[in-house]
Amino acid sequence: MARPSRRLAAVSAIPARDRVNLEWLIRLRWAQIAGQASTVALVALLVDVELPLLALALVVGVGLVSNVAVAAYFRDRPVHEGHVAAVMALDVALLTSLLYFTGGPLNPFGFLYLVQIALATVLLHAALAWTLVGLSFLCFGLLLIGSQPLPISDHTRMIGMWVALGVASAFIVHFLLRVLAALAARERELTVARNLASRQERLASLATMAAGAAHELATPLGTVALVAKELERSLTRTGDTQAVDDARLIREQVGRCRMILDQMAGSTAAAGEGIEARTVDELLDETLTTVRAAPPIERRVPPEVGRLPVKLPPRAVCQALRSLVTNAQDASPADGKVVVSAARDAGGLRLDVLDLGDGMPAEILARIGEPFFTTKEPGRGMGLGLYLARAVVESVGGSLAIDSRLGEGTRVSVVIPTEVIVDKTGAPDVVSKGT
Repeated sequence: MARPSRRLAAVSAIPARDRVNLEWLIRLRWAQIAGQASTVALVALLVDVELPLLALALVVGVGLVSNVAVAAYFRDRPVHEGHVAAVMALDVALLTSLLYFTGGPLNPFGFLYLVQIALATVLLHAALAWTLVGLSFLCFGLLLIGSQPLPISDHTRMIGMWVALGVASAFIVHFLLRVLAALAARERELTVARNLASRQERLASLATMAAGAAHELATPLGTVALVAKELERSLTRTGDTQAVDDARLIREQVGRCRMILDQMAGSTAAAGEGIEARTVDELLDETLTTVRAAPPIERRVPPEVGRLPVKLPPRAVCQALRSLVTNAQDASPADGKVVVSAARDAGGLRLDVLDLGDGMPAEILARIGEPFFTTKEPGRGMGLGLYLARAVVESVGGSLAIDSRLGEGTRVSVVIPTEVIVDKTGAPDVVSKGT
C-alpha cells in the first residue's frame, strides 16, 4: 500500500483551522471596510455635522491596504493563530482611531468592540482571546482620556446606538455561523481522510501478512502440486477414476490457494508498480482477459471514451476491476449478463459494472465492502475482493460507490483520475485532468 507520507497526504491537503479562520476574517474585513466607508459617507451627507474626512479616509485606507496585503501574503504561506490575532489587534486599533475622530466613547459604534471580542472567543485560544479583550478595554479607556467630540443631538445619538447594535449583532451572528459551518465541513473532511488512512493501514497489514504467507506456503504448495500431478499419472494407469478425480481436485485446490495468495498480495501493486499509459479500451481488454465466459460481458464504451488515455498502475487497477466483474458474474443469473460501461466524468474516468441479479437489501449494502464480509456460499469467497478493490481505487485518488436495488441488480461505479503521477518520494500522487 502507499507509504505513510502518502496516506497522510489527504489529511495535510485539508485547509488548517487557522487558514479557515483567516479566510473568513478577510471576508469580514471587506464587509467591515465597506460599512465604515458607507457610514462615513452617509453621516457626512445626511447629518449636519462636520467630520474630519481626510483623517477618516486615511484610517479606512489603512484597513483596505492591510486587507489586500494580508490576502496576498498568506495566499501561499502557512497561517498560524498568531497571525489571526495580529490582524484582529490591528482591527481594534483601526476601530479606536475611527472612534477617536468621531466622538470617542460617546460614539454609539463603540458596540463594534464586541464583534472583535466575540470573534476572538471563537477563533483564538484563551490566552490570545483575553489579550484581545484587554487591548479593547485599554483602547476604549484611551478614548475616555482624550478624543475629538462630535456635536450631535441626543436623538441622533440614540438612532446611532440602535443602528450600531443592529450592525454589531448582524456581524457577530453571520460571521460566527459561517465560520462554524466552515470548521464543521473541515472536520467532516478530516474524518473521511482519517478513515481512508485507517483503511490503507489495515490493507498494508493484510499485504504484509499475505506476502509472508505466500513466501512460507510457496514451497509446500509447489510440492503438493507436484506430488498430486505424479499421483494422477500413476492412478491413470491403474484405471481408478475416482482416485484420479481426487488427485485432480487436490491440484485444483492448490491452484486456488495460489490464486488467493496472489490476489491478496497483488492488492499492494499500486505501491511498487510503475505508472504506465493505457487507453480505456486497453485497460478493459487487460481487465477482461482472464474473466470467465459466463455470464457474458457486454461492453458499452463510446469510441471517443475508448481512446481516452489514462496514466495509472495498470496491474493493480485491472485486478481491482476484474474483482468487481467477477463479483457481478457471481451475482447474475445463469442466463443474464454483466454490463461494463465507461464514460467521461468531472473527476476523471467513470467505469460502471452492472449486474442483473437480485440486488441487496439495505442492511447488507451497509456492510458490503467490509473485510471478510461476504454473501457468497462458504468456499466461494473470502470477503476481500470488494475491500481490496476499493483500497486500490482510493490509493490512486479514485472513489468507488455501490447502488443496489432489490430485484433490479447492483451497479458498482468507479471514478479514477485520468492521470496519476509519482512525487519525489516515490509515492503516487494524483492529478485530475479536465475531461
